[in-house]
Amino acid sequence: MEEVNKLAESTATNLDGQAVYEERDPESNSLHQPLLKRNRTLSSTPLAIVGAKVSHIESLDYEINENDLFKHDWRSRSKVQVLQYIFLKWTLAFLVGLLTGLIATLINVAVENIAGYKLLAVINYIEEERYLMGFAYFAGANFLLTLVAAVLCVCFAPTAAGPGIPEIKAYLNGVDTPNMFGATTLMVKIIGSIGAVSAGLDLGKEGPLVHIGSCIASLLGQGGPDNYRLKWRWLRYFNNDRDRRDLITCGASSGVCAAFRAPVGGVLFALEEVATWWRSALLWRTFFSTAVVVVVLRAFMEICNSGDCGLFGKGGLIMFDVSNVSVRYHAVDIIPVAVIGVLGGVLGSLYNHFLHKVLRVYNLINEKGKFHKLLLALSVSIFTSVCLYGLPFLARCRPCDPSLPDSSCPTTGRAGNFKQFNCPKGYYNDLATLLLTTNDDAVRNIFSISTPREYEILSLVIFFALYCTLGLVTFGIAVPSGLFLPIILMGSAYGRMLGIAMGPYTKIDQGLYAVLGAASLMAGSMRMTVSLCVIFLELTNNLLLLPITMLVILIAKTVGDCFNPSIYEIILELKGLPFLDAHPESWMRNITVGELADVKPAVVTLSGIEKVGRIVEVLKNTTHNGFPVVDEGVVPPMGLPMGATELHGLVLRAHLILALKKKWFLQERRRTEEWEVREKFTSIDLAERGVKIEEVMVTRDEMEMFVDLHPLTNTTPYTVVESISVAKAMVLFRQVGLRHMLILAKYHAAGVFPVVGILTRQDLRAHNILSAFPHLEKSSGSKNGH
Repeated sequence: MEEVNKLAESTATNLDGQAVYEERDPESNSLHQPLLKRNRTLSSTPLAIVGAKVSHIESLDYEINENDLFKHDWRSRSKVQVLQYIFLKWTLAFLVGLLTGLIATLINVAVENIAGYKLLAVINYIEEERYLMGFAYFAGANFLLTLVAAVLCVCFAPTAAGPGIPEIKAYLNGVDTPNMFGATTLMVKIIGSIGAVSAGLDLGKEGPLVHIGSCIASLLGQGGPDNYRLKWRWLRYFNNDRDRRDLITCGASSGVCAAFRAPVGGVLFALEEVATWWRSALLWRTFFSTAVVVVVLRAFMEICNSGDCGLFGKGGLIMFDVSNVSVRYHAVDIIPVAVIGVLGGVLGSLYNHFLHKVLRVYNLINEKGKFHKLLLALSVSIFTSVCLYGLPFLARCRPCDPSLPDSSCPTTGRAGNFKQFNCPKGYYNDLATLLLTTNDDAVRNIFSISTPREYEILSLVIFFALYCTLGLVTFGIAVPSGLFLPIILMGSAYGRMLGIAMGPYTKIDQGLYAVLGAASLMAGSMRMTVSLCVIFLELTNNLLLLPITMLVILIAKTVGDCFNPSIYEIILELKGLPFLDAHPESWMRNITVGELADVKPAVVTLSGIEKVGRIVEVLKNTTHNGFPVVDEGVVPPMGLPMGATELHGLVLRAHLILALKKKWFLQERRRTEEWEVREKFTSIDLAERGVKIEEVMVTRDEMEMFVDLHPLTNTTPYTVVESISVAKAMVLFRQVGLRHMLILAKYHAAGVFPVVGILTRQDLRAHNILSAFPHLEKSSGSKNGH
């Protein structure tokens, strides 16, 4: 996995030794080519891929900044204001669930109608034996739908391409992902998902729905799009990264719930797969959001059952009900169930491996520019149309079971289990039943129960081979895409094949084997366990499947972990998003944070009362986001030597720029009074971000003035002693959600500076450490705790 672990660095260096980034095409989708040259020190300002766009990455401030203004604001909050804050949190959780449910319904209705009418027109041509005309219509409609989705993604919102789940994982881990949750991204994701899924591409709407839910949550929390934000006074409570993180977690769980109608599965997905930081209050709110989603979906299903939603009729929402089959199994059935689990682990890890290789090739194509991105997406669309329309001609027509009513076999509509396609009356084409339909209907058909002789092995082999190919070539093109449904389709195919092979030796229905196959491949590729098990229980509506589903998932995950990481971890590494894993590498116990500080540039500190010129110089010549504030010559408590050095805390770059912007300057070096600070600043001011030092004008006379940094300084930063191991520091950094961690000297004496260095997210990443300490690479093969 060496190539996976290396994302990119290419810098030029100016005369001052500062890193200057080479100009790149901002639209180039460089997944694996170096973006930056590896530096021999730990200091780096990385680029990463967000969606399909190269972006400059910053960390988020999840730590509470306990400066004087925050403390005053916290002390002065009345009970009414606290109740307002709590009420607003629950209101926003409700709105996240409501809007996610409405948009999920819109997407489902649109996809079922667009794809349905397209298939009905194609079936009419086939019935008239105008096969070429049918193909032209089918391929042309798919081409246009893919074109709409790809043009929107390439030209208007590159961050809307792909599933969005890796970026959400990174955001909740503490990585700011620019433009990921904007209004434009949301609109493109909705329309693009409808176009891409309706076009019959081998992708699902489940991943995009997670991203859509997160976009809704982020926009609600900040009061709307960046250019048209509501200035509502109550929303000031959410003008921080911590509360936005909680809202986006609610949005992600609501998205999964909307995709699968699985409220408990949605909460567990957020807990197991995307959230880094969790607490019981968040569990309640995510569950509340998913409950609202389910109510909205159920209400619309009742409305649509009466025929008011066009072709979106019974079971239009993805729900593969196998509740009316009795699940009976014996000790001998453990063997095929275990085989499905092992197959899922092996095939899932193989899928991850080959998908990584395909993304490397796509990177070379996408780097050439927008036209090539469009060309790639449209080429995949044409290839998909040719396969879906042409391959059913290879299957032989099979006679309908006489016990079935004439209305159910053969079927000529867009849905149904026994499609007539090119067959004479009384016969059906089993491959057309799986291919010439929507992805949701294909899953329903292959999950179908009490149909032991419906599919031939050859048809299932063709179906499996096709969807393995399409699953590899479709993911990575510039359209919104999800991985859930392609993996379900692949897994259900080999599950059904094993069910046919086991026919006389087992009591388990072939449809249930297909369900187990889908669960095993998802566990083998995505490495989810509890959430996946619950999602499948809610999907299939059959609690009796629980024991064997658990067994299959556990075996598949264990086998998959022997070969490579999960698909989302691989994509995170390829995109270069600096995700901190829960388990530090074992060799991190052999190196201390003091050794890391030695290979970093010297720490830049500021005095408690600092000259304006010095602040401007530091801000212009460094890219750091936090600076230790150190006072020298402080009169200490009794018993300590005179003239001690005091670490007052840490001041953020954004707060320094705010002080310069508001011209909070003093004529002489002195401490300010509390009323002076409150007169100039509010806690809302301190939450603002995005102003750059280049936008602030400071005159030559002002350069000689002073700024009192004490009121703006976080007086309780997290600190570690220089002798602590990197492994311990990384666990603390990740679990608390830090952006900066101060390294303090082990020995305190006159003349010893208290701050040895600052640790950031980039300093704790394994490949950055190995670039500065290559000798540690020998022991980098294993992870502690796995």
